[in-house]
Amino acid sequence: MKNVIITGASGGIGKEMALHFAANNWNVIATMLCLEHGKELQNVKNIKCYLLDVTSTESIAAAKQQILTDYKTIDVVINNAGIGYRSFVEFSEDEEINNIVDVNWLGVVKVCRAFTPVFRTQNKGHFINISSIAGLVNLPLGSFYHSTKHAVESFSECMAYELMNFNISVSTVQFGNTPSNFQKNVTKCNATPLKCYNELMHKISSIVECKTNKNSDLKQSIIEKVLKIAENPPKKFKRNTIGFDANALNVLRNFLGYRLFGRIIRYSVFK
Repeated sequence: MKNVIITGASGGIGKEMALHFAANNWNVIATMLCLEHGKELQNVKNIKCYLLDVTSTESIAAAKQQILTDYKTIDVVINNAGIGYRSFVEFSEDEEINNIVDVNWLGVVKVCRAFTPVFRTQNKGHFINISSIAGLVNLPLGSFYHSTKHAVESFSECMAYELMNFNISVSTVQFGNTPSNFQKNVTKCNATPLKCYNELMHKISSIVECKTNKNSDLKQSIIEKVLKIAENPPKKFKRNTIGFDANALNVLRNFLGYRLFGRIIRYSVFK
């Protein structure tokens, strides 16, 4: 049986991925910030839970040591842990900015850094970094979330070149709004003194909620695609865009260019 590490596995898509991989005869190393939150996974066959804070080098090192004691090899690492922050730049807060950068980007960097030597020693391994369509296009109120996901895309592609000689490959996965705990936990800017800002926040939140509710089948497609990538990892860096919304936005952005694409987004939001 192959072994996969999944970060942020206590809830949302991470938990569903853990269950799906386990049901398909993978040993799942489910890591999470709080073991109490992963109770549903703790008695599932082929799943073992570990405490791991992706923002802490020390926590990653401790988890890594324990994991390598329990498993001789690691076949795939899925960097899934992530948070959201929807805010205006003017009213953004240092703590929230630091949090999203630490989790969404530096968390991926630190986990990849920790397990690259393991893959190199094995002469095999695959990183799957969960990104977002936000990593390929730019949308209103996404200054911070989109920035971190663009960073994950760039980091993943650059790292893939470094690791080619060691039979280590990298993939990213992008998708749109998905019914899960993620949207419920997105941190939003409080009401501001500016009416136009508040109206924009309401409009964007309504659009996101509507899209999320419509994408009821997307989560299963994502989980199945990630398993497929893990079972047949590409030798070269590859981006995987899943779902109609994500693919449509990606094609429009590339085909129209940023000016025309921006005009469509402005019309959709401010009409």
